[in-house]
This record gives sequence, structure tokens and C-alpha cells, in this order.
Amino acid sequence: MDLAGELAAFADRLASATDLGAVSRDKYRRSAAAFLVWLAEARQAGAVDGDPLTDPDARDWAVRDWRWYLKNTRTRSGTRLGAATINNRLAAVDTFFALRGSGHPAVVREHLPLPSAPGALDQRTLLRFLRTAARDASPRDGAICHLAYYAGLRVAEIVALDVADLRLSARKGSVRVRGKGRSVGRDRTVPLHAQARTTLEALLDELGRPSAGPLIRNRDGRALSTRAANTVVCALGAAAGIGPADDGESFGPHVLRHTLGTDLVRGRGDLTTTGPVDVVLVAELMGHADLNTTRRYALPTEVDKTRALEVLTTDH
Repeated sequence: MDLAGELAAFADRLASATDLGAVSRDKYRRSAAAFLVWLAEARQAGAVDGDPLTDPDARDWAVRDWRWYLKNTRTRSGTRLGAATINNRLAAVDTFFALRGSGHPAVVREHLPLPSAPGALDQRTLLRFLRTAARDASPRDGAICHLAYYAGLRVAEIVALDVADLRLSARKGSVRVRGKGRSVGRDRTVPLHAQARTTLEALLDELGRPSAGPLIRNRDGRALSTRAANTVVCALGAAAGIGPADDGESFGPHVLRHTLGTDLVRGRGDLTTTGPVDVVLVAELMGHADLNTTRRYALPTEVDKTRALEVLTTDH
């Protein structure tokens, strides 16, 4: 089996035949590579029936065996892979076979637990974080935080911004966001909150008011990586006393984005003085293609469930 050739061809097909963004394509490529390595090792051990690349039955059997392998794989921390992670890797392999003209494997996906509200900061913790960022963050790092919370941008969208994407004036401003995928129609323009405008003006002053080039830069003047941007927010979170959530989810820019979505949909905080914001508007602001993604912000959290039970009558 020509692993390198199959993988290179898959990467080319992903770029030319799908509208997946660079980050998603890389994840699909890595998942396909892991599958091909597993397949080669299984074939060498005599654990593969038929040729999965040419025989539909052998293809289905191999992917089902790989699904079983993933279900029993443990991470570095000793935990098993989650259902969503396994399904994402199966989706990548499904795409691998489909794009090479080998059809879609008949493999059942993992059962996903009922959705819950995405992790978000409560109002007091959010205020503590924003105060910490105002005190400790550089203009660049402050801009990362404010674009995540006040504009709801994904971290990949933040580091992809160009100076030319900003439109700022004394009383208003907006940012043009390159959406996920290569489709121009997925781009969106997001109005900027006053606090975000102030932070971005400070960043532009520090950069010398360039007319173009990466907005969020590293020391060499190139666009900051998503990993580095995550590290920035995590460090500020640690300084504010914010660690992993009770369910183990780490703090980062995605939590700030989720907090914005929660605040808008639930009508929390200073952003929503007139009550909850319509989910269609929130979906447009946050770049959600599916309204069900936005509606998750209205789902009860574990804290909501606990508080609901605390009002029950007790006999002391």
C-alpha cells in the first residue's frame, strides 16, 4: 500500500473538491493518515479481510474494526476517546473513501449524549477576567480577548484577520470575518462593541497604523498561530484564577465566545439591556450555519439544574 501516495492524493482532493477550511482539512488529513497506518499494520498482522481500497465489503469491515480500535484507544491522560471525537475521525475516513471513488463505508456512528449548554463564564468570573486582561494584557493580547468575547470570533478567525478587515470610526466600527471554508458567502461582517474598538485602536497605534498585514502578529510580524493565541488567553485566565471547568473543559478563547453566545441568548449582562437577543441574529453574528448550534446556548447547564432542585420544599 502506497500510504504517502494515498494521503497526498486525499489532501489534494480535500482542497479541490470540498469547501472545508484549512484547519478542518488538516484534521481530516491526520485522521486519514492514522487510519491508513492502522490499516497497514492490521494487514501485516493478517487482521484484514480482503482489500478495503477495492472491495466494498472489505472497506466496511475495516472501518468497523477501526471504530472498535478507536473505542478502546486511550489518550495520554488515560481516558477513552469521546463519541464526538470518534465520529469526527469516522467522518474523515468516510470522506477519504468517497473522494477516491470507493463509496461510503456502511458504519454506524457512536451515540452522542444529549446536548447541553456550552461552557460559559458566569458574570462575576467574566468581570474578573476582563479586569485582569485590562490590567495585564498587551494591546495585542487584549484584542484577542475582546474579539473572542465582544465579537464572538473563533480563535482561527481572530488570527486570520488582516488590518484591512477593520473599519473603525469615532462612534462605530466593524470587522470583516473570513468564515470557515473557502466559500465567500460564509464571510460575515460583525459590528464592534465600544470596548473592542478601544482595544483595537490601541493595537493599531502600537503597530504604527499600517494599512494592511496581519492584525494579530508575532514578534516576527507574521500572523500569530492559533496555539499561541490560545496560550495568551489561557495565561490571562490563570492570572484571573480561572482553571478547567468541573467537567474538565479547559479555559480558552472558545469559552469567551461561548460566554458571548450565552449572554446574548439568555439576556445576561451589559450586552443585552433589552432582554434576550433573537437566536437568528445571534447565529448571524457568530457565524453559525445551523440554528440548532445557537439554540444550545439556551439549554440548561448543570448549575441551572442544581438551582432548580434547591427550591424544593424540605421538612427541617
